[in-house]
Amino acid sequence: MVRKKLTAREGRGWMSGTLFCTHFRVAFVPQDGPKPDDNTDPVLLGDHDVALASIEKVVVVGPNRTKLVSPNSSLKFTPEELLLYCRDMRVICFLFDRLTPDAQVLEITYTIAKTYQPLKPGSVLSFQNAALGSVEMKQFLSNRRRDARMNWFDSASDWEQELERCGATGWRVSSVNDRFEMSTSLSRFIVVPQKVLDTELKKSFAHFNEGRIPRWCWRHPRGSDLLRMSIFQNNIYHEKDDIRNLEMVLFGCQNSLCVVVELGDELPSPSDIQLAHSRLRTLCLGDVSTSVSVPDDKWLSTLESTHWLDHVRLCLRKASEVACLLRSGHLTVALQEPEDRDMSCVVSSLVQVMSDPHCRSQHGFQSLVQKEWVMAGHRFYSRINYHRDNDKEEAPVFLLFLDCVWQLWFQFPSRFQLTGDFLLALHDSIHLPLFSTFLGNCQRERCKRSQNLGQSYTPVNGWRDALQPDSSSDPSDPPLPPVWDWALQYSADRRACFTQPVPPTPPPQPLLNGNLNMKLDAHRPADSAPGSVFLLSRGSFTCPGNLPPWRSSASGVYKKSHRRAPSTENVPGLERLLKAWKLTATCGPQGPADAYEPLLPLLLVPCMGLWRECYLRGALHAQAFSHPVTSNHLHPVERLAQEVQQLQDKLAQLSPGADLDPPTVTTEPRHADANLNQNTNNATFLFSASKPRSVGKAAPPPSSNRHVSRAPPPTATPAPRPGGKDLGGSNKHTFLFGHSSVTEGRADPRYHPPPNAKLPKSDRP
Repeated sequence: MVRKKLTAREGRGWMSGTLFCTHFRVAFVPQDGPKPDDNTDPVLLGDHDVALASIEKVVVVGPNRTKLVSPNSSLKFTPEELLLYCRDMRVICFLFDRLTPDAQVLEITYTIAKTYQPLKPGSVLSFQNAALGSVEMKQFLSNRRRDARMNWFDSASDWEQELERCGATGWRVSSVNDRFEMSTSLSRFIVVPQKVLDTELKKSFAHFNEGRIPRWCWRHPRGSDLLRMSIFQNNIYHEKDDIRNLEMVLFGCQNSLCVVVELGDELPSPSDIQLAHSRLRTLCLGDVSTSVSVPDDKWLSTLESTHWLDHVRLCLRKASEVACLLRSGHLTVALQEPEDRDMSCVVSSLVQVMSDPHCRSQHGFQSLVQKEWVMAGHRFYSRINYHRDNDKEEAPVFLLFLDCVWQLWFQFPSRFQLTGDFLLALHDSIHLPLFSTFLGNCQRERCKRSQNLGQSYTPVNGWRDALQPDSSSDPSDPPLPPVWDWALQYSADRRACFTQPVPPTPPPQPLLNGNLNMKLDAHRPADSAPGSVFLLSRGSFTCPGNLPPWRSSASGVYKKSHRRAPSTENVPGLERLLKAWKLTATCGPQGPADAYEPLLPLLLVPCMGLWRECYLRGALHAQAFSHPVTSNHLHPVERLAQEVQQLQDKLAQLSPGADLDPPTVTTEPRHADANLNQNTNNATFLFSASKPRSVGKAAPPPSSNRHVSRAPPPTATPAPRPGGKDLGGSNKHTFLFGHSSVTEGRADPRYHPPPNAKLPKSDRP
């Protein structure tokens, strides 16, 4: 018998019910909830459940003390509250009922603490069996069919469908890696130029790290192609035929110009991403076990020191540069990363989200993740670290990508069919080791469950072991479901919030032989020699002599050079192209007028928002210990918010722009223990820029000593600044999520000019 503390999305307050702990989840059954219907399809997690694999730590609260509970710890007091810290930034708070025996309280606390810890690698398998091992669930999964509205990219026909959708006529689907002999990390099918034969293509794999050769990802409607590849091998001998084949693959269908975008030097490394995410998590959730929290006046500076928003900004800036290059038309842009499995996934996906309206729909976005992440060989299994035994490889690269997409959605919400609820659901699902989408580092590992290809020999790789089926699984068991089967996780009401209506996208202009209207872009440098290869690194173009390395007169060792080539006239032309597009592109609050122009986000510090719905949803539970709300005893934060509301109403009555008949406010006695902040010159504002849809009142990241304020009613107006000073006065307000005038074109309804201000004349009555 417990009471669960509800979040703002759930309506706040407390809900009585019963708490259960199984081998799969911690389930909370509301006392007054609807009875389960046996005819409905099974759902893995209820609205109030939390999976054991998602729990990061368990904290109990007693009389004037807190304690972090581990499997081997012992409690010397009876807990009054139970806090479950989840890996997805949630904090679930339960208050034990006074009628619950102490033995039951201790039993369920120890059970949760001992069950959620993965003691060995087999714990993940037992977790899957507990969730999907029942006869009913196996039968239900066997009858499930994949969503036909999205592209899964696991067959040659799927890739051909993508080529037809993008209008890439000069490319073909190759099955040269059908048995993963050329590259173990690439997918079975890759897209290469039509003029390159498979026999010639096999010789190119050895010249790139892990055999990840340049391969097609996407074509812009203007005719440019986006490629991905790893770095060139340094000590590989290049024959004449190899050089010809390599350049044919690198240039693709564009014979004149290729830009290699270096990603390794400018973008954060996986270790940097992991460190920034850990700091952000500590800032947002604090450490209840040690009662450590960041002071209010240092919260923004601490957020800046995490460098998480800096990493988001760098990824968006690099994707914007690539999108501008592709928009110019008639060139090949190749993303180069040492391993081609982390940041290239981020940049290539962001470029397509910016430039392709199809990728901003739910099914288009799911297809994009399948193509650029799942089939491209992103190491989901290692980066998520389900076993929690390989901290060196752990890095939330995919979560960084979701944050970047949220920034685009936040600035251009009307251009997205998918919503923030969809991004949040995908963010939470990645922490459940139940889906085949994330349980594997490449397609080869995912095929081990059902395929046995035997031993094979190639001149490049030699003998390779067979792909044996997974010995820990029963061949008769159905495969693990993909994460895109949302009916297994969420109800129909929750799934209905994943999309929003958007106007239909007009078809792109017709492509003739791969070129738009057979005319070159006005900004494109016309003096580029055939076969020119440029390097885009650190915001500038260079033309090093050893790029590609086989063009170097040295021994073939590839060394990056960022010095500008003074004799190259094409480099200033390319820079003018990029700068001209940045200056002429007008992306207002609703994005560019043309649906196929890239969505270039505002990257200034005030314009970058914090994903509050994700990162701050557990802050109140983590940093403010609470008690149940009764008629005689309100929550301290509720009392404080009530007094702040009364103060705002009084200020609204005294302001010059207030109505003559303000609403009557019922004054309640002032509480002596309230700690109101009377100094308005040092206030801190952490609210988002005005959004096109109402997502609730914005609030500062709550803490035990942070004041929560509510927005004034529509008829109330704020008091003028002391002395009539403007924003440049002595006030020290800090804005985190950007000014509304930056991202929205409408005026602030709360603004009222001073009494002596002169208003412009207008012909309107």
